[in-house]
Amino acid sequence: MADRVGVQKRNLMMLSGSFYIAKDRDSRPQGDDSHFICEEKQTIGLADGVGGWSSHGVDAGLYARELMNNSLLAILTQPDRQVDPMEVLNEAFRKTKAEGSSTVCIITLQEDNILHAVNMGDSGFMLIRQGAAVYKSPIQQHSFNYPYQLGNSANSDEPWQAQVIKLAVEPGDVIIAGTDGLFDNLSESLILEAAAAGIELGLDPEEVAWPVAQQAYNISLDREAVTPYMQASMMAGQRHTGGKKDDITVIVSRIL
Repeated sequence: MADRVGVQKRNLMMLSGSFYIAKDRDSRPQGDDSHFICEEKQTIGLADGVGGWSSHGVDAGLYARELMNNSLLAILTQPDRQVDPMEVLNEAFRKTKAEGSSTVCIITLQEDNILHAVNMGDSGFMLIRQGAAVYKSPIQQHSFNYPYQLGNSANSDEPWQAQVIKLAVEPGDVIIAGTDGLFDNLSESLILEAAAAGIELGLDPEEVAWPVAQQAYNISLDREAVTPYMQASMMAGQRHTGGKKDDITVIVSRIL
């Protein structure tokens, strides 16, 4: 038998860091968002508790925090580089009993060097390659400002309704994931602008996430800014102007 000649395919890896800014930094620093980074399993996740629950006396972040904790526990039982984000989401959903609801995004890099993700609602992620956005996950919403959401109420959605996304990645790619506090306030071009210097300098992911989150926070307080949320509200026949004050979670991952 002839000798096999070829180049063994290398496993890529995802190096991640995050930054979080609560909309009410002083009175409620924990906010409604929750996220995790699991380097061991090459997986990240974020969730945004639906703020409307606070008007019913419910901590709107409680469901998101429990969902993320249960997601992380589910991930740790799966084989390395073979995490199935839909299985994780199903198990976390079954075990989360808190009152409330949440959007959610879970992203993993499998051994086939394919990014596997599930995304429900208006959280999501962008894939940046050579300084350009080559993919952005679409928003899932029933109507304006009413995103798909997991929860324990009759009006909540279920994991099978989440988008399943698979993307081939290359060394040098950058993923920017975030809650709607990011994407409602910054367009794709402004996110790229805020991240560009850090990406070009090869800074740690957390150091790239910080200016992106800070720019989104600054815009959220600007009543004159032209934002994606303002534009969407106009299309829906409403009159929101400027930024949208919200919790902001940003996770940046480099593909190495």
